[in-house]
This record gives sequence, structure tokens and C-alpha cells, in this order.
Amino acid sequence: MPLFRSKSHSPDEGPGGVPGPSPLSESSAPADPFELFRAWFAVASASVPEPEAMTLATAGPDGRPSARMVLLRGVDARGFVFFTNYESRKGRELEANPRAALVLYWAPLHRQVRIEGRVARVTAAESDAYFATRAAGSRISAAASPQSTVIAGREPLERRVRELSAEHAERLIARPVFWGGFRVQPDAIEFWQAGEHRLHDRIRYRSLADGGWVIERLAP
Repeated sequence: MPLFRSKSHSPDEGPGGVPGPSPLSESSAPADPFELFRAWFAVASASVPEPEAMTLATAGPDGRPSARMVLLRGVDARGFVFFTNYESRKGRELEANPRAALVLYWAPLHRQVRIEGRVARVTAAESDAYFATRAAGSRISAAASPQSTVIAGREPLERRVRELSAEHAERLIARPVFWGGFRVQPDAIEFWQAGEHRLHDRIRYRSLADGGWVIERLAP
């Protein structure tokens, strides 16, 4: 028995045997990639658990890549925002090499969005505003955890959580200075939609110097 098996589908079905979406066409794609992203994200939000989950890929000064899952917490014409500990591995790598790639994959919809671009910290005010929306326990965890560092065990971490919880029993903890947001400012955004017999649609938007976008079709 082969390790990997390829499935076939009828012409009117998408991968997995479910009805496929309309073909993705560069001629009908909006001029603004964020408009298309918002439309796709709205559909995903209605049918996919945690549609905001995305892979973040970074690389250190030595070029070694690393990837992990983060959550998309904001998107507008300036880019895509996520939050983390600035002293974590991803935080350090982004400070040393401020470029990143993001991937959002919505399996039930057979759609994927890939984003590549430059990275910069969001403003302190933006980080404060988002931190204020987090539950008290999540705020404590963010302050207590020296993310990505080697620790002696779970007990010291839990002890620190208890200490901070006691210190802030009467008031919510403020955002630590080492915690905040990054914004990926895209140079390219690719929209991928699965097609029959692996003849997928791939539409890429590339940014131009004047702030516009060029739309291109890529071979699957």
C-alpha cells in the first residue's frame, strides 16, 4: 500500500468531494488585495474554526528559518498584525531580519493566502489597546512567561503567575514593555484556491512603488 494516495473527483466537485468554489480569475479580482482578503476571511469566519490562525515564518541573521502558528489580530491597508513577546525567538529574529511570511490555510474551503513582506512594530498605543482586550489571566501569562527561553520546569512559571496574580488582585496588569504587536507590510499577497485534478488557481498581487498593485496568475 502506498504511503500517499491521490484521490480523484468528479468534474463538478472540489478536493474532498465537496462542491468547488467559482474559479479565481485575475480579470475579476479586485484591484485592492485587501478587499479580496476581507471577502475570503468573512467566508472563513462563518465556516472554519479559528480562521485567524496563521503560520508565521521568520529567519535569523544566519538565514536559518523557523515557523510557528500565531493569530491574526488586525488587518487594514497597512498590513497584517499579530502580537507576541518581543524577546521571544520570533521577536528577536524579526528585530534582526525584519521580513516575514504568513500563511492562512482554510482546509474546508480549499483556500490559502500567502503574504510576504517587511515587518515593523506597531505603535505602543496599538499594543496597549489590544492588550486591554485580553482576559486578566491572559495578561498575567504574557507578563509571567519569558517566552522561548529554557526554564527549569513548569512550577517556577506557575509560581510567577501566582505572584503576579496576588500583586494585581485589585487592578489589571499593564502591558509589559517586552510584549506587543508586529505588522507585516506586504510586498506580495497570493490567493490560492484548489482546482480539479490539482489545476489550482493562484493569483498574486505584487506591490508597486506608487502604492498600487499588479495582479498576476501563477502556474499551479
